[in-house]
Amino acid sequence: MAIDPDADIDHGAPLTPYRQLAEILRARIARGDWAPGRAIASETQLVQQYGIARTTVRRAIAVLVDAGEVFTVPQRGTFVATVDEDEAADEG
Repeated sequence: MAIDPDADIDHGAPLTPYRQLAEILRARIARGDWAPGRAIASETQLVQQYGIARTTVRRAIAVLVDAGEVFTVPQRGTFVATVDEDEAADEG
């Protein structure tokens, strides 16, 4: 499912808000808003930007962590995972 990286959360949509946010963040990473190894927006910034609860933001980030697309560092933030050279070669 491709979501516009500039989309807003649609509370009336069939897809839950945390899944929508996960897809938006995934699209923003793919677009290059955040480079591999760099921090994405903080939970507080995402709460303010999308008008959703912190728990919703945390669930969305957990989806991306489970997919291996980002990783969290306690008290530092959430960072874009670097593409493994072997995986990139397998995909190409």
